[in-house]
Amino acid sequence: MDDDRPLPDLMRDLSQQSTELIRQEIELAKAELRAKGKSAGVGAGMFGAAGLIAVFGVGALTACVILALATAMDAWLAALIVAVVYLAVAGVAALLGKTKVQEATPPAPEQAIASTKEDVQWTKQRAQAARQ
Repeated sequence: MDDDRPLPDLMRDLSQQSTELIRQEIELAKAELRAKGKSAGVGAGMFGAAGLIAVFGVGALTACVILALATAMDAWLAALIVAVVYLAVAGVAALLGKTKVQEATPPAPEQAIASTKEDVQWTKQRAQAARQ
């Protein structure tokens, strides 16, 4: 490199090289995110398949429980008992879910908002004090 170049030329080169470096880093980040996104998509698909297979498994276990109970009582009563147990569990889960959702609303960062308001108020007071 020529060390005798004028400062404006060096600054222009620095600006161009910095811009090119930033573009290259952004392209690298995009490539990494595409690869990770593809992998995450495959993983999500596998989770979906696992969930579907689990549903089939629960169905088979339900049939097993009904058939086992049917050895001691009528089949319709066994099926009714299993259905009532499932509905009770679903009801409890729904109530717990409702409680959790109510705890999370409103979905605003309340502490951050309050802290920001305090910062703004403090800044206003400092600015007023500086004017006096």
